[in-house]
Amino acid sequence: MKGKVVIHREFSIGEVDKRIYGSFIEHLGRAVYGGIYEPGHPEADEAGFRKDVIGLVRELNVPVVRYPGGNFVSGYNWEDGVGPVEKRPVRQELAWMTLEPNRMGTNEFVRWARRAGTEVMMAVNLGTRGPDAARNLVEYCNFSKGTAWSDLRRSHGCEAPHGIKLWCLGNEMDGPWQICHRTAAEYGRLAAEAAKVMKWTDPSIELVACGSSGARMPTFGSWESEVLDHVYDHADYVSLHIYFDNRGNDTPNFLGKSLEMDSFIKTVAGICDLAKAKKRGKKTVNLSFDEWNVWFHSNDADRKREKWTVAPSQLEDIYTMEDALVVGCMLITLLKNADRVKVACLAQLVNVIAPIMTENGGKAWRQTIFYPFMHASKYGRGTVLRCPVKVATYDSREYTDIPYLETVAVHDPAAETLTLFAVNRNLTEAMELEAGLHGFEDYRFIEHITLHNPDLHAVNSAGGEKIRPEKAAPRKRDGPCLDVTLPPASWNVIRLGRALPAHIDRPF
Repeated sequence: MKGKVVIHREFSIGEVDKRIYGSFIEHLGRAVYGGIYEPGHPEADEAGFRKDVIGLVRELNVPVVRYPGGNFVSGYNWEDGVGPVEKRPVRQELAWMTLEPNRMGTNEFVRWARRAGTEVMMAVNLGTRGPDAARNLVEYCNFSKGTAWSDLRRSHGCEAPHGIKLWCLGNEMDGPWQICHRTAAEYGRLAAEAAKVMKWTDPSIELVACGSSGARMPTFGSWESEVLDHVYDHADYVSLHIYFDNRGNDTPNFLGKSLEMDSFIKTVAGICDLAKAKKRGKKTVNLSFDEWNVWFHSNDADRKREKWTVAPSQLEDIYTMEDALVVGCMLITLLKNADRVKVACLAQLVNVIAPIMTENGGKAWRQTIFYPFMHASKYGRGTVLRCPVKVATYDSREYTDIPYLETVAVHDPAAETLTLFAVNRNLTEAMELEAGLHGFEDYRFIEHITLHNPDLHAVNSAGGEKIRPEKAAPRKRDGPCLDVTLPPASWNVIRLGRALPAHIDRPF
């Protein structure tokens, strides 16, 4: 099979906001307890944070982590998670039917984030609570001193303000599963009032309003439109959430699902622009795709789980090679929409539908999806370039005209590198890819990294990683063209640079 892509230095989509490589930690399952925090573990530091997990998070180069939820936040009293740990209450956690001991809270998570080299994206409870609790939390976190809430923070050992800049106005409030689910009108009014007092408390913050919880929600479209009627003047972003599954074991259809993600993005961006026109505004509301991933492997196990325990194993999907390809396609889709998607969060980061898994008291290890995310985060910084593609397509059960090649190019002018990310969706044939390069005449081939395995159901485990990146055979440029071979069903990273580096960092 043959594919052709044209890359021109001057034909750009937009600049990559580094926050599209964000992730998510919710008080759910073993994400916190047994994930990032496990006092007594051989790798725990003096605060109880697992250093092996922090090392893997740093490998992923995650710039921002959303916290503390998720469905969890709609029933969360943030005051339960501050102050002396021994005085914090244990609560019934209604979103996931567990017990929450509140041993981790706002200050602990900020400390963890700094050790992991990331920033915090904080969500406020607009389910059981409202504007007053939201603005109090902003004051607690961000005001310097001299007020009741800022001085309370200082009494808790945090003299300097946390300076959290990115805030979510609730979570999935369109969903009937949400604690205190609301209509679009109810949520829009509440979110607008919360946004006002939060920004009055700290004018430097940015706010994310809840969009639809998925493109297949019955209120999708009308929800965004009505919410934006209320929050356009106050919110900076609208959220999108999407999860994909392959319950029907239909791989060609599964690999085409990123087309649905692309359509979702473009539709919500259009609704944001309609709101701008209706308001005769000058501000462009951009997108925060703050939950996205593959999620379905753990569903049966979760239905059998015992309720009302602390940190049970929940949503612990073990990802396959096939899942890594879908995640790769989703990353490419985010990059192809870099002009509008400015924040995105892989949901989640540790143990719960996550690239990083741990054993309680034992190892931490990389899932298959760890590698496409790491490659994109490491090499996908700079300017996204338009990449017209010529390749055969196929139809599946749900989608039509799925290109066998999914690809995008990112130019980093500062590093003088050009990176092409590519997924070959063909399950049986390698693809001979010809990349026409314009404006990169003095760029030379650096390396071709590939992730593939003939067994699409192969997984990684604490016992070893069957799925790891490999170096493909070096290729030479022929004038303005670069020819590479993409293995069947593979994720690929092709890197070029103006000058070969003295050494090439290991990509894995």
